[in-house]
Amino acid sequence: MPSEKILAAKKQRVEELTSELKGATTYVFVATRGLTVAQDTEMRAELRKNGVKFEVIKNTTLSRVFAELGFEGLDDVFQGPTAVGYSNDIIAPAKVLAKFSEDFEPMEIKGGIIDGKVASVDEVMALSKVPDPETLQTQVAYSLLFPFTKLAMLVKAVAEKKEEGGEAPAAAPAEEAEAPAAEA
Repeated sequence: MPSEKILAAKKQRVEELTSELKGATTYVFVATRGLTVAQDTEMRAELRKNGVKFEVIKNTTLSRVFAELGFEGLDDVFQGPTAVGYSNDIIAPAKVLAKFSEDFEPMEIKGGIIDGKVASVDEVMALSKVPDPETLQTQVAYSLLFPFTKLAMLVKAVAEKKEEGGEAPAAAPAEEAEAPAAEA
């Protein structure tokens, strides 16, 4: 049986982690056993660059922390060595960790929590394929502007075709109608 001092320290650790993890919108759980030091260093540098915090935490501690946060159904995820990447950016943890799980064979995604909902491995992988916000904004702007751009291109093409065909401009028929009247 652990001493009161050890139990108090563990309880304090759970409280600290709960308050730290509370603000995140996305959590991705991974197994990193078997990564080399160089691979782990590269992955952690990329996570920091994208504003993702990453920690290896004991499964019993993770279970208690996420129970405190109100998440259930994570018992299967918390089997074997588990690390958690988390951030306020909804896409960044999934994107970075999925990239490294594809690049580094021993690493695997175990599941996650996305915007308050427990997510499967497939859901985390699907989130990782979503483009970054700048790309999404560009795509939306393009889709909004495309009909106007297409209309402008069509009007220009019609005008160029009329000019090539030698047809008179739209004002010309009125001028022709005036000319015979002037002769008479």
